[in-house]
Amino acid sequence: MSQPIKLGCHGIWKVYGDNSEVFFDREESPQSRRERIVRGGHIPAACDVSFEVEKGEIFVIMGLSGSGKSTVVRCLSRLIEPSAGQVLLDGENLLEKSKAELIEIRRHRLGMVFQHFGLLPHQTVLENVAFPLRVQGLNLSDREARARKMIELVGLEGREANYPRELSGGQQQRVGIARSLAVDPEIWLLDEPFSALDPLIRRQMQDEFLRLQKLLHKTIIFITHDFLEALKLADRIAIMKDGWVVQIGAPAELVSHPANDYVAEFTRDVPRLKIITAGEVLKTCESKSEPKEFRSNTTIPSNSTLENLLPDLAGSAQGLTVVGADDQVLGKITMHDVINTLANSMEK
Repeated sequence: MSQPIKLGCHGIWKVYGDNSEVFFDREESPQSRRERIVRGGHIPAACDVSFEVEKGEIFVIMGLSGSGKSTVVRCLSRLIEPSAGQVLLDGENLLEKSKAELIEIRRHRLGMVFQHFGLLPHQTVLENVAFPLRVQGLNLSDREARARKMIELVGLEGREANYPRELSGGQQQRVGIARSLAVDPEIWLLDEPFSALDPLIRRQMQDEFLRLQKLLHKTIIFITHDFLEALKLADRIAIMKDGWVVQIGAPAELVSHPANDYVAEFTRDVPRLKIITAGEVLKTCESKSEPKEFRSNTTIPSNSTLENLLPDLAGSAQGLTVVGADDQVLGKITMHDVINTLANSMEK
C-alpha cells in the first residue's frame, strides 16, 4: 500500500540571468519556454521539474554533471530560489513561506548533507553534532545527550572529543550525517554525500545509510551521478538531462524499460541479476482458484532479485513459488523464465 505524499515538487524552474521573471509572464509549453529562455541569453538550470516523494521513500535524483540535479535539491530547501513552481511539504508551499518561517522549517524539519562535509574545524565531534540543536536554543545537557545518541547511531562512540582533522574522510562524513539527524528531520536531503570518499569507504557508507534508514524511516531525497549507487539505495529514481527529468521509475523499470537512448546508455552496463526481481519474470497463475499447482518446496518473495534467488532456483527443477507481501501465492518462475527475461533485457 502506498504511503501519503510527503514532498511534492511541481513545475520547478530555475533560470539564471537578470530579469528571468519575464519568461513566466504567459502560458506556453515547457519546451517553448526553454527555447525562449535560451534565445534571451539566460541559462535554464532546471526545466519544469515535477515529482512526488512518499513518506519513508528513498527518492534518488541522478544525472551527469550539469544535468540540474543539485540545483533541484537546493530549490527544495530554497538555498537557491526557484524562478517558478511549487515545493509542497505536507501540502504547504515552501515558496510562499517568509524568511523567518523558512529558517524554522530548516531548523526543525529538514536535514541536509553535502559532498563537502562542512564540519567546524575548531569544534569537537560532539560539538559539531550538537551545533544545530544549539541553534534551536536547546539547553546544553539536552543537546549533548541528543548528540551522543546520534554519534552512537552512526558508529562513532568514543570519538566525541576528537576534532575533524583527527578523523578519516568516512568518519567525517558520519559526523555530518549525525549532525543532520540530530534535529530529527522529516525530510533528509543528501547531495552526493559519498562521492568524495574512496570506493571501499563509499560502499561502507552506503551500507551504513541503508542501515540507518531501516531504523529511522526518513523521507529522503538523495543526489548522485553514480547509477550503481542509485540502484543500491533507491526506491525510485529520477534521471535528469539538461535540466529536464527524462524518466522516473523503480530501478528495475529503468533497466528493463528505458524511456530513451540517454537512459539506456546509463543502464547498459548494469548487472541485471542485481536489479531484476522475481516479480519481473513471474509466470502468473493461470488459475487463481487453484494456486497449489504452483506450490514448490521453496517460496520466495516477489521482490527477491535474481542474484539472491538463483542458488535456490538452480537446485529446483520444478521452479520456485513466488509469494506476495501477504504470503499469497502469485505464481512460479523457472530457470527457463529467468533466461528468457535476461535475454530480452540485454536486447533493449
